[in-house]
Amino acid sequence: MDVKLNETWKKHLQDEFSKEYFQNLVKFVKEEYKTKTIYPPGPYIFRALNETPFDNVKVVILGQDPYHTPGVANGLAFSANEGQKIPPSLMNIYKEIKREFGTTIPTSPDLGRWAKQGVLLLNATLTVRKGEAGSHQGKGWETFTDAVIKTVSDQKENVVFLLWGAYAQKKESLIDNSKHLVLKSPHPSPFSADRGFFGNNHFKLTNEYLKQHGKEEIVW
Repeated sequence: MDVKLNETWKKHLQDEFSKEYFQNLVKFVKEEYKTKTIYPPGPYIFRALNETPFDNVKVVILGQDPYHTPGVANGLAFSANEGQKIPPSLMNIYKEIKREFGTTIPTSPDLGRWAKQGVLLLNATLTVRKGEAGSHQGKGWETFTDAVIKTVSDQKENVVFLLWGAYAQKKESLIDNSKHLVLKSPHPSPFSADRGFFGNNHFKLTNEYLKQHGKEEIVW
């Protein structure tokens, strides 16, 4: 398992690495990669953090788990590898962006272009077994990613947090909403998008907030 982590995140998260939960998590994940098929591939585990260094974070979008089907997960929440079909939740995200801005729906399911602009696409759990949704939940990843969220909240200002669905909204307690913008709506999944994700205007509201605070808007 080849894991590399961006130096800016290493600096801000160094206290986590020495904690017992993290040491246990590393042992568990290494053993899983040795003995089972795990997604995403090892070098992509920390892709969200590596493609969006701490200093660049302007927006945080929270997901839950990597996709557990072959060839899809690429280390960014809601994103999929080039050549894969656009996942249903991402298609609904694209539809909402089209509704807000009148743009065409992209053909690529890889959200690396967002990550490079400062959108941290963070899943709560960063690994999963093939075909077993949620199989790496409760092993320590959530403690680590909660620390990521809290670090962004504590040490940055004027970040937009997009919390879609009940699971993501539970993370609101980690965020200081007196100095950040927290936007909440139902999840973009086909099961819930019609109950308030469509029409939430989150992408326009995000850009308006960034502009108000002298930051470059995201090209969604």
